[in-house]
Amino acid sequence: MYTIKSIPSQVSEADVLYLISNQSIDGSYVNEIKESVNFSDNEIAKWLNVNVKTFRNYKQPAAKIKPDIQEHTIMLLSLIKHGSEVFGNLDLFSEWLNTENFFLDYKKPSDFLNTISGIRFIDARLTGIEYGDNA
Repeated sequence: MYTIKSIPSQVSEADVLYLISNQSIDGSYVNEIKESVNFSDNEIAKWLNVNVKTFRNYKQPAAKIKPDIQEHTIMLLSLIKHGSEVFGNLDLFSEWLNTENFFLDYKKPSDFLNTISGIRFIDARLTGIEYGDNA
């Protein structure tokens, strides 16, 4: 059984589907994103493709979160965990996410987090960094 802390730093589609169908992905998971990275509610709301009021509602413990937002939340938490492992702590990872990057066409890695494909792309960049690739 998964908990927030046990979400792996690399999740497969099967992992995500299992979590959504067998866990209650609630406001505590959304809150974990906010508590883990140094980004505003507005920025995280953009990642989840919701307005800031909806994001703040999703942070409530009893919030009913739509399945696509649950999936996005799990993917973001996995990415955050992977980034923390690669950079050694959450502050350095947050700083990297918020810094324009030559290898990303001078975009910030955080600019890609509003889609699942973008999260996977940034996760692949983290794996590249782990193995000595520039990013």
